[in-house]
Amino acid sequence: MSDTTASPARTVAARGRDRGLRIALRTVQVLLAVFFAVASALPKLIAHSSAADTFAEMGWGAAGMYAIGVLELAGAVALLVPVLQSVAATALSALMVGAFVVQLTYFDGENAATPLILMVPLLIVARARRGHNEELRRLVRARV
Repeated sequence: MSDTTASPARTVAARGRDRGLRIALRTVQVLLAVFFAVASALPKLIAHSSAADTFAEMGWGAAGMYAIGVLELAGAVALLVPVLQSVAATALSALMVGAFVVQLTYFDGENAATPLILMVPLLIVARARRGHNEELRRLVRARV
């Protein structure tokens, strides 16, 4: 059999595998969105003492805390919007680079692995969903 023709069984199997990968990727996106919205952004946005004390210790105050919280919440929501998924994952990855640097500089590396661990699935989502970037470009150009 040549490479250009595929058996019906192979096609069905490939579609099933692709569907499984799409479901797994979507599950990862939802879990990341829930984490960033609930575990990361919410404490900052409600000025929970754990977040407020940390930002005060760094000298960033309430403004810095709220700004990071808003960015995390926006990223969490955007992870669930098809046209924004890749951009959101990339932006949250950049935020995690900043979090890693902060953990190293202000907190002597305590919990520095957490942002690096979060970057792995974020970068996978950014890469896998990069096809949506062209659609986003088209939408932006149409508005400009």
